Amino acid sequence: MQNPNKGKSLELFFVDGQPDGMLTATIPFQWSGHILYANRTQLREALIRPETSRAGVYILVGQVDEGQQIYIGESDVIGQRIRTHDSAKDWWTEVLFISSSGEQLNKAHIRYLESRLVERAKIVGKAFVENSTAPNCPALSEAAKCHMENFLENIYLVMPALRFDFMTPVTTTDSNTPHKSDIISPLFEISLHKHGVYGTAYVDNNGKFVVQKGAQGRPKWCGGRDSAPHIQRIINDLINNGIYNLQGKNRKLEENFSFNSPSAAAATLTGRSSNGQTEWKIKGTKTTYKEWEASQIEDVAS
Repeated sequence: MQNPNKGKSLELFFVDGQPDGMLTATIPFQWSGHILYANRTQLREALIRPETSRAGVYILVGQVDEGQQIYIGESDVIGQRIRTHDSAKDWWTEVLFISSSGEQLNKAHIRYLESRLVERAKIVGKAFVENSTAPNCPALSEAAKCHMENFLENIYLVMPALRFDFMTPVTTTDSNTPHKSDIISPLFEISLHKHGVYGTAYVDNNGKFVVQKGAQGRPKWCGGRDSAPHIQRIINDLINNGIYNLQGKNRKLEENFSFNSPSAAAATLTGRSSNGQTEWKIKGTKTTYKEWEASQIEDVAS
């Protein structure tokens, strides 16, 4: 049976040798697509690169008072289209040029990509989409539509690696009652009786730390406005997607939710920066997640 979670190789090339500068992203041998990222201050250098003379889609990204804002457009020559936005839109600070390094995209292809990206970004709801409406999808053959959907799936795969998550939906697990084979850890719990915080969690076979449905957390963030902004974004995403709702004096998790770390899970429930390595304990014991993790490493070593 083919492994549905097989690995993929993402190639990032830092054009100026700086990790926060202009870069290109591709999936070698598996995707003809190509993404060029640049800061607005690097726009001149970006526009002389061959990628910006292709047909494709572009995404402008910036911050406004309400949070992150994006604009998605398409053009037969994406570099020329960006020149008009440089003076007309003063809020954006970063840009993504999406094109194909193999068979070139035609007008119907890029309009389809633009329409689906606008639709996806509005559904995910993590950024304000300046596009007033999603443009209509052009009619494509069945084969071309399938090709463009595969093209989009790779865009969604690459963008989080470039630190852009506005196309990535809030992640809930497929089932609130996982099979035993999906769990590779004991059940952990966290409890702060004074604040009504309680939840249980486990590590799944994808390495995710899954907090189970019904977990209770603080009603709002109390760890300081500027602390752990990534956790505050997670909490806001959960609330906006109806997954973390007020019930009495606390919030309740309506679905199982996968976190990247025990600390992110603990901070979400406690409403402050937390060391999940020590705050999560094997249920019914005083054994911390950190101690359990150390024992797993020792077992491998022995």
